[in-house]
Amino acid sequence: MIYIYNDYGGTHTTSLAAAYHLKQLPQSERKLTSEEILKVKYFNQLTKSDFGKIIFRGTDEEGNSVYTIGRKRNKFVVPALKELTLLLQEKYHFEEKIVLSNTSPTVPFAMSLGGFFSRGLKMDFIGVPLLVIGAKQCCDNLFRLVENTKHVGRTIFNENVIILENEMYK
Repeated sequence: MIYIYNDYGGTHTTSLAAAYHLKQLPQSERKLTSEEILKVKYFNQLTKSDFGKIIFRGTDEEGNSVYTIGRKRNKFVVPALKELTLLLQEKYHFEEKIVLSNTSPTVPFAMSLGGFFSRGLKMDFIGVPLLVIGAKQCCDNLFRLVENTKHVGRTIFNENVIILENEMYK
């Protein structure tokens, strides 16, 4: 199975989600520390040139691959990934199930502002503290989102491509 976490920039909530999924962060709903947040690989590190790139984050304990992608505001990226996957499955008998999980609903206002200042305006002295505040605000929702994403991947057998919008995490 392949898991792909997606959001606007692909560097904040997706990085945290991948880290939770890969057990690189504590497996609980407790608030993360600033140090835990800032040491997550790719957290606040990706740039405009990384938008649209599917980035491999690792292999989970069940042997599943975990990826992330920043899709910007483009609402067609995820449906295009689904259609491409279905095409590959049909033409090349590619049988791997893919779960596309949207982390955007977990993003608090502080994280949006922090991303704008840090990634958009290159003002890390304002942006990074806001990103950390935002990550602390949403880490419990992100943990639950990841647990749900893994559960859905394990329990839905009649679909080869699953899209999770995760609106319940707003």
